[in-house]
Amino acid sequence: VQLQASGGGSAQAGDSLRLSCAASGATLFHYVMGWFRQAPGKAREFVAAVSGSGDITRYVDSVKGRFTISKDGAKNTLYLQMISLKPEDTAVYYCAAGWTSSTRVIYTTSSQYKHWGQGTEVTVSS
Repeated sequence: VQLQASGGGSAQAGDSLRLSCAASGATLFHYVMGWFRQAPGKAREFVAAVSGSGDITRYVDSVKGRFTISKDGAKNTLYLQMISLKPEDTAVYYCAAGWTSSTRVIYTTSSQYKHWGQGTEVTVSS
């Protein structure tokens, strides 16, 4: 599966952005889809994930209540809606896909994802 992330940009603290990740080469039903981010000088970290079934989600504590992950099966696209952005959300955001035989599992570690998008940069200023 090939992934193409988009939607990043510059924002002020408190603003909203929506990231998109268009998938091709496979349908997403048997893939856990996730978002990771990497801030300058820091390791890549898990942000959010959604199960193949689409009804199970997981978030890192720092974004709970502010970010929402979702996917559109018809469009084969993953989204990350981000509200109340903070300067500490500044990072390059990557979408990822990990195949699973169960549509009701969640992956939270990068090694569980075999397919990665190219990254889209989000910069939040105070």
